[in-house]
Amino acid sequence: MRKIQEDVVKWGVLGVGNVCEKKSAPAMKLIPHSLLVAVMRRNEEKVKDYADRHQVPKWYTEAVDLVNDPEINAVYIATPPHMHLPLTKLAAAAGKPVYVEKPMGRTYAECKEMIAHCEKAGVPLYVAYYRRALPHFVRIKELLDEGTIGEIRTVHVNLKQVLTPDVVVHLENNWRIDPQIAGGGYFFDLASHQLDLLDFFFGPIVQANGFSGNQAKAYQAEDVVVGSFVFESGVMGSGNWCFTTAKGAEIDEVIIYGSKGSIRFETFGKGEFILESDSQETKHFHVELPYHIQQPLIQTVVGDLLGTHVCPSTGNTAARTNWVMDQLVR
Repeated sequence: MRKIQEDVVKWGVLGVGNVCEKKSAPAMKLIPHSLLVAVMRRNEEKVKDYADRHQVPKWYTEAVDLVNDPEINAVYIATPPHMHLPLTKLAAAAGKPVYVEKPMGRTYAECKEMIAHCEKAGVPLYVAYYRRALPHFVRIKELLDEGTIGEIRTVHVNLKQVLTPDVVVHLENNWRIDPQIAGGGYFFDLASHQLDLLDFFFGPIVQANGFSGNQAKAYQAEDVVVGSFVFESGVMGSGNWCFTTAKGAEIDEVIIYGSKGSIRFETFGKGEFILESDSQETKHFHVELPYHIQQPLIQTVVGDLLGTHVCPSTGNTAARTNWVMDQLVR
């Protein structure tokens, strides 16, 4: 079913910061039946510079002006999380479909409100959990669904990062560790990708419990989280996240254990994973990641709006990730 009347998705982008330099917005001009029409940022000098460098025809310094541009028929919200709810409400009220950055909101309650506004306006809501469309993760899901490692028993997430000097030095400019803006710390920024990916593989998490703390006292947000969770399918899992670990102890690893083998991968690494199974030798899979990392997911958004594809990352799926994070840090 088509979700816009036109044959081309004409994007307007709210908040052209770092994520729009390479990861997302430039891909909107490369996808068939997709155009990048206008960008918005409050700083006039910076938004003009972005529009000039990326050959974008229009620019604005006020969100309401971009959203009400009659040429634009879809809005990408690329701001920090504290603006996701008000800007989603603004775009929905104008009848424009919404593609919003992750995490979807600062809390599960905000996510539910975003969904309600879009449902009331009759517009679709998508979220930029782009790992759902990356080729190596799609391949992992296929292997899991095919039963390559048998019945899934458990999954373990282990993410450790060093507290780098620039985090403290540039504290006032680092919104990712300001709970008022981001909802939490790096856990909300990074673990959200991992938890959403597990939702993609196994379906919704229906129980989650955890502990969080601020051990290093370098900033206000939590810097360590541990927890466990149970999926609707019966799969059980655990996670251990620490963002102030010792140098040399960094790790990014997810391991899925089945009755006949295992799959392990890095969430934030290369397009690789390792398959070990009872019936064959260890296999290493590698695929090249797209230059614009969000392009495969944005392509599904465009297809969904035009009625040719289904986007795997919606407001409903993304809100579940916020619910899990709320449970783990509360």
